Amino acid sequence: MSDRPMIEIRNVTRSYGSFKALDDANLSIREGEFFSLLGPSGCGKTTLLRMIAGFDNPTSGSIFIDGQPMAGIAANRRPTNMVFQSYAIFPHLNVGENVSYGLKRLKLDAGEEKRRVEEALEQVSLTGLGQRGATELSGGQRQRVALARALVMRPKVLLLDEPLSALDKKLREQMQVELRRLQQAVGITFILVTHDQYEALAMSDRIAVMFGGKIAQVDAPQVIYQRPATRQVADFLGGMNFVKADVVEVNGETITLETLGFGRITTAKPAGFSGNGASTTLGIRPERLRVLWDEEKAKFEVAGKVIERHYFGEITQLVVAVDGLEKPLSVTETNDFGADDIPVGAPIRLGYDPDALVAMAD
Repeated sequence: MSDRPMIEIRNVTRSYGSFKALDDANLSIREGEFFSLLGPSGCGKTTLLRMIAGFDNPTSGSIFIDGQPMAGIAANRRPTNMVFQSYAIFPHLNVGENVSYGLKRLKLDAGEEKRRVEEALEQVSLTGLGQRGATELSGGQRQRVALARALVMRPKVLLLDEPLSALDKKLREQMQVELRRLQQAVGITFILVTHDQYEALAMSDRIAVMFGGKIAQVDAPQVIYQRPATRQVADFLGGMNFVKADVVEVNGETITLETLGFGRITTAKPAGFSGNGASTTLGIRPERLRVLWDEEKAKFEVAGKVIERHYFGEITQLVVAVDGLEKPLSVTETNDFGADDIPVGAPIRLGYDPDALVAMAD
């Protein structure tokens, strides 16, 4: 991945009457980057993908691909290709014919066309299956054929519209790994649209989280998850405990806050804070709270009582009531430490790192 921008979205708005499907979006996606557009249904992520592809046009604003403005450039003339959610495999054609379909308009000689099809099939681990009928393929193989058909055109940008949503959980997780490996091997820019936060976290170099046609945060997966900019982003990406806090002191890049449950906390200052007297929300992920066993001590700990316990195989979720907190805390522990044996009603102590408590805008 280079620092050179491959896609630039500048002040792009897409309106349908009075409704703004996309509202003044600005985004730069790098060459060779695996980038995800993440958000709930109706947030504008597919609208943005379709405008990059050329299937729709901005109401205002500009889109650039590899430094070239895309205004007036038809979809079939852009250096992009798309893999759709439905795969759109032609049932009357075999695998090789499906993959070579787009090459026909390039009028390559037969030898070059065959070589490119074989290369694309090898990239997606379908070597030797060129003669297999489309109706004889499994779901995972159909997905690979759709990828090969897109890659054979050698686009600068591959657009992926929820391509794994039709697969079962195990195959979906396997294909996430394979798709990421494929992107790293071919080295081109991939843009994935998904509503699955775990899929985006597992595959992406960076993620744009979107709500209501606006981009809420753009960052690396670890930053998005551990340091969400807003409560809305935090709540969308996995479980999060929220604690109300009052700002006591602002000191450079840190703030000191007073909470009822965790006491006084010093943590990184969120954007938008310039003085004392404000209030904010603190968030802490369930896995960042650690059960303290027997005489085990921690520098920072909070006491409570288990009011619910939920077993999920490799982990147990504990719901812990803490004096002073409006809502109980959710805690996840792996079961090799015996969290699944803690009874409902038991007193419990939880250790934590103050850095795990993240201040964010509401």
